[in-house]
Amino acid sequence: MISPGHDIEKEIFQVNNAAFESLALKVFSFQYHHNKIYQHFCTSLKIIPGDVTCVEQIPFLPIQFFKSKDIGSTSFDPEIIFESSGTTGSVNSRHRVKKISLYEESFKNAFQFFYGDIKNRCIIGLLPSYLERGSSSLVYMVNEWIKESGNEAGGFYLYDHEKLHQTLLQNEAAHIPTLLIGVTYALLDFAEKYPLHLQHTVVMETGGMKGRREELTREEVHAILKERLGLTEIHSEYGMTELLSQAYSFGHGRFNTPPWMKVLIRAEDDPFNVMSNHKMNTALVSGVINIIDLANLYSCAFLATDDVGKLYADGSFEVLGRLDNSDIRGCGLMLL
Repeated sequence: MISPGHDIEKEIFQVNNAAFESLALKVFSFQYHHNKIYQHFCTSLKIIPGDVTCVEQIPFLPIQFFKSKDIGSTSFDPEIIFESSGTTGSVNSRHRVKKISLYEESFKNAFQFFYGDIKNRCIIGLLPSYLERGSSSLVYMVNEWIKESGNEAGGFYLYDHEKLHQTLLQNEAAHIPTLLIGVTYALLDFAEKYPLHLQHTVVMETGGMKGRREELTREEVHAILKERLGLTEIHSEYGMTELLSQAYSFGHGRFNTPPWMKVLIRAEDDPFNVMSNHKMNTALVSGVINIIDLANLYSCAFLATDDVGKLYADGSFEVLGRLDNSDIRGCGLMLL
């Protein structure tokens, strides 16, 4: 028997900008009817699918619901459960994933969209704290990238900075395209010990000091990494446990989303005042970030985060920090 949502699955990674709103409204109707928690949230706001004609009118579920509820559209036993890192004594978010294939399709298509063919690249993960936790969606993604790339030198290097240094030197000498993706404090630790002049390596930070180092702004972190590693730009990844898609920055702190993911901005003092780049009258708008992630078909695709940011007319966005009194997210990006 074909489960509800199967037909929508086929459309997610084929969507373009012109068709995004129509598909988002279809996903909203599906989740309203098949996600009891989300339906209760919508009805408490006196909103039903028939009242919604554009994405700005869709209710965005506060991301904190993933800490206290099992968020699921349709009834299912999850193939995997991703859990946020949080801090000591905090309640972690849990994302119950009905189909891991949707997550894999999302991050593989996004890599292709932004970086091209992953084959014959060397993918290196410097994510010690996430590896130690064992339920990280970020580690799952990078591990699949490593396997997909097929380069024997790729892998997770934990705290073995000397081995990482040797691998990067060898890859540079052989002109092997390399991606080094790491949590911020680990990249800084490595760069301080082993300065390099990288020409064939992309360095991507995922944010997060996790109390290991003094908090720095993104500009400060990138300036250190660029100086110590001989790079002109540092890339960044924006993702979280509650999402099955990621946004990427190629430098200067502005993130871009794949076609099946969009960022909107809500006013800090009015969560129902939501603005998308299509409805903006200026070059940018500031506020709190809402996210539509259509890959979240079987959880909730419409999330209100605690991240404060700017949205540009071209759909790119910046992250400026976090709302006051919100929990510190282990994968959270640094304050600016």
